[in-house]
Amino acid sequence: MSATPERPVAIVSGATGAIGAATSRTLVADGHHVMIGYRSDADAAARLTTELAPHATAVALDVTDADQVDAAVARAQELGTVAALVNNAGMTGDDLLLRLEPERFDRTIEANLRGAYLLTRAALRPMLRARYGRIVMVSSIVALRGNAGQVAYAAAKAGLIGMTRSLAREVARKGITVNAVAPGFVASAMTAELSEEARAALVAAAPMGRAVLAEEVAHAIAHLASPGASAITGVVLPVDAGAAI
Repeated sequence: MSATPERPVAIVSGATGAIGAATSRTLVADGHHVMIGYRSDADAAARLTTELAPHATAVALDVTDADQVDAAVARAQELGTVAALVNNAGMTGDDLLLRLEPERFDRTIEANLRGAYLLTRAALRPMLRARYGRIVMVSSIVALRGNAGQVAYAAAKAGLIGMTRSLAREVARKGITVNAVAPGFVASAMTAELSEEARAALVAAAPMGRAVLAEEVAHAIAHLASPGASAITGVVLPVDAGAAI
């Protein structure tokens, strides 16, 4: 079992959303200093940082901006050892395929998939030097089972799974694990953009017949980001009230 480095820092992108905020709280409780990465909601990031003080630092982190990504990872290294990365930033671009303009498709892929590539690439360098790291991708149950009207989102989230499994093989002997969680329907600002019918269908698809709590996803992420998960890599863990069954 790998030991946690001294002064472990966890970078969480999209940290002001429901899953990101819950994950930040859980990682702080587990002993990390958390970098609260946010794209536009500086007020929410400030509130969360104050709540978690002195164990959190807010940083502007638009994962589609390579300069911001590099600056955020550099700042994380100033705070301690980059021990964990949670690729949680994302957006929806939902519509039926024939109505989905190429520009909206591209934006969805860029935010959910290319952004994770940029941030992982930047964070991987200090992890390789330390020979320790925990990378967790936040995918989605729709990557596994599909959902009408979510072609772009499902494609991006499925891409994260391919990235997870391929990178896990690349760094398996370097003390670095790479895993993904696949949440089911979680009530959040992002899922609020779905139609009422789509939300009801996602809940109905779960044998437990309920939505997933952001805190439940956060606990799964925190375990995969912990030293105790040192033998778990390349895994896609559904946190979905049974929807993947």
